Amino acid sequence: MATSVKMDQRTKDRLERLQAEIKLETGRKVTQQELLKRLVDTAYDSHSDFIDSFRDEWDGLSEAEVEQLLAGTVASGNPVSEEDIDDALYGTELE
Repeated sequence: MATSVKMDQRTKDRLERLQAEIKLETGRKVTQQELLKRLVDTAYDSHSDFIDSFRDEWDGLSEAEVEQLLAGTVASGNPVSEEDIDDALYGTELE
């Protein structure tokens, strides 16, 4: 039973290029269904690496980046309480 898969044009083009390269390199004509099956099988066989490829790769700021960020801050000399911040953000509540 065949199921259709929606993909954007870039992905479709890349799939067709892979299909053409396989034919050129091996002389074997493969269908897009065979190609997708092989791609899924390959990803499944190394599924932990494949799953990791979807994780955020941001490891945070380096020490130098933190220092650079903090170098741009200045102390105003006026102490600010949490209540002052709440008032500035949300306004004063009526009692």
